[in-house]
Amino acid sequence: MGSTRVNFRLPENLIEKADVAAEVSKKNRTEIVKEALTEYFDEIEDDERFQEAVVELYLDDQIGFDVLKGFIGRRDAESVRASKTILDQGEGLADDLAGL
Repeated sequence: MGSTRVNFRLPENLIEKADVAAEVSKKNRTEIVKEALTEYFDEIEDDERFQEAVVELYLDDQIGFDVLKGFIGRRDAESVRASKTILDQGEGLADDLAGL
């Protein structure tokens, strides 16, 4: 898994806490932030409403299949993709019928 450089702003108190945590745990700030985000995603990915919202983003073509798979798992993502294909075909058929 590769990594991407990201620049973002954090409140000063969070930076201070990250630096203290890094010092205590003998890690760097990046590792602390990465661990915090990983923990957050592990927790939120189990939330049913969050999963439904991610599926909606996929169905609305706002995220790709690989991103969907990263959140809900391969098996569920493939089921959603199959459903999306059927929905898209149905919309295409409805458009064709409306054009008659």
